[in-house]
Amino acid sequence: MPEGDTVYRAALRLDAALAGRAVTRSDFRVPALAELDLAGEPVHSVASRGKHLLMRIGDVVVHSHLKMEGEWRVFRPGEPWRRPAWQARAIIEVPDATAVGFDLGTLELFGAGEEAERLAYLGPDLLGPDWDAGEAVRRLASAPETPVAVALAEQRNLAGLGNVYVNELCFLRGVVPARPVGEVELVPLVALASRVIRANRDRAVRTTTGDTHRGRQLWVYGRGGEPCRRCGTLIEHGRLGRTELELRETWWCPNCQR
Repeated sequence: MPEGDTVYRAALRLDAALAGRAVTRSDFRVPALAELDLAGEPVHSVASRGKHLLMRIGDVVVHSHLKMEGEWRVFRPGEPWRRPAWQARAIIEVPDATAVGFDLGTLELFGAGEEAERLAYLGPDLLGPDWDAGEAVRRLASAPETPVAVALAEQRNLAGLGNVYVNELCFLRGVVPARPVGEVELVPLVALASRVIRANRDRAVRTTTGDTHRGRQLWVYGRGGEPCRRCGTLIEHGRLGRTELELRETWWCPNCQR
């Protein structure tokens, strides 16, 4: 599942392949951008902010969000794509590489001068150079009645956590996902969020247990009805969200989390 660490690694790969080169061909397969042509424009950089990916090309920013199924891949000239062409939403070619964005949940373009304002709503970026733990704690604490799992997933509080990390962090801190933020020790929770996602940012396989073997990487996420790896109690499953339209899956151990 694409979370902040996934997007961070994608940005590094894209930056290594594209930055410092001029675009030789661009192809945007969404109606709003179908006539856009960036050929000849220099690629300045590719970076991530939370779960958002930003390609700075010429005097514009190509902004994408992977959502659930999206992915950026880089191919050598003439190399076959390993996903169907009909899934491609954006293609950026430079002399020795082709970057293809498949099934992107969001794809838009705006002027370079608008980047800060467009993303100003995001909270501190857990993987960003300007990560501010104190500000993240302040934002989380501003709505003490909100379930902690909902608050952690809210990108306005801190940017980069998806549902995998949210559930795993709740387990690691011993709190049920539904516990109100006002009843949670936020400073150690935020510090742990930073440590865990930073530990995974350079790994191909995400793990919160410390074990990278298949089926052993996570404590509770996706493990409803299975025994807790710590105490053997069966993992429970539910759904939480700010509204009925925003419900997310949650998992927890009723013995280890209170």
